[in-house]
Amino acid sequence: MLFTCKLVIGCLVSFAITFILLKFLPGEMVLLGHDRGRKFAQGAEVNIGKPTGVGFYFILVFLLVSAVLCFVIAPETTGKGIFESGNTISGLGFGLLAVLAEMVTGWLDDRSKDPWNEYIKGALDFVVSLVGAFICVHFFGTRVYIAVTGSYFDINPVLYYILAVILLVVSINATNATDGIDGLSGSLSVIAVVTTFIAGALAGTLPDANPALITASFVPALIAYLIFNFNPSKMLMGDAGSRSLGFFIAFFLIYCRIPFLYLIVGLPFLCDGGISILKITVGRLTKKKIILFKSITTPLHDELRKNRKFSVKRVWLTLVLAALIVNFLYLMISFIIRVTGVIQLG
Repeated sequence: MLFTCKLVIGCLVSFAITFILLKFLPGEMVLLGHDRGRKFAQGAEVNIGKPTGVGFYFILVFLLVSAVLCFVIAPETTGKGIFESGNTISGLGFGLLAVLAEMVTGWLDDRSKDPWNEYIKGALDFVVSLVGAFICVHFFGTRVYIAVTGSYFDINPVLYYILAVILLVVSINATNATDGIDGLSGSLSVIAVVTTFIAGALAGTLPDANPALITASFVPALIAYLIFNFNPSKMLMGDAGSRSLGFFIAFFLIYCRIPFLYLIVGLPFLCDGGISILKITVGRLTKKKIILFKSITTPLHDELRKNRKFSVKRVWLTLVLAALIVNFLYLMISFIIRVTGVIQLG
């Protein structure tokens, strides 16, 4: 009963506070920047002048509500020291602090008069990812579950650390690159986190009750933001939102012991923003001798807008619907396998 009350309270408080903050944007002139436009983004001119960096508000609400639910109201205990290896509760706390750090780096860029150099932003993302990966390895261990079957295997700690860094960096940048269409990145983030939680619950890999509380804090905050961000948007999450969302999605997957599920929940981000990052990276490394996806404008949402003449709402509907179908089919397959026991679990 207490746990159910915590879930309900978390949902209501997270939504209400986020909605009020975004409705009135307290301290807007000091805390937020205003969109400068993107040189090569299709339709970016309509966003010029809109408040950006509002991820500062909804990420703070999400983190504070999660902290209260997980660490103040009937917190879980492990009997281990705060820095001791395997203390998942401490790992969660430090992980949320890393999400905060990622948000702050993006927020500082959003409110700066001139945009930061992309190499500076990349370096900061990398540093936060290095710290985040260490938190994951030290506190959560290196056992990885395959969510669809519940089977598991252990990975060498060094290799796991490298893979965790890669996952965090990829998720940060893919999510950031996807944030170019009203409502898209926020909607896909909600779908990714909800799917991760359900998949972890079905596979029995959740370390404790905290993933449910975190999901209950995260989803309402994003929904409150999406009310103001659906086309035509009134405000933008900025790097403060998109980069911290990308980090959190990857961290949450690792926390739930199912990092390879990113190939499913992160597929929309990879197909939309990820191919843009890959195209740019390969082009620069080869000094434009190799140009991938020559016939496609990237990110994919720009291809749909510019070349396929989709409206903003149609782009959003197409990509979100595709994500829902892929995630739903995955969860259904997982459920059937778990119920029927077709595959022996290890």
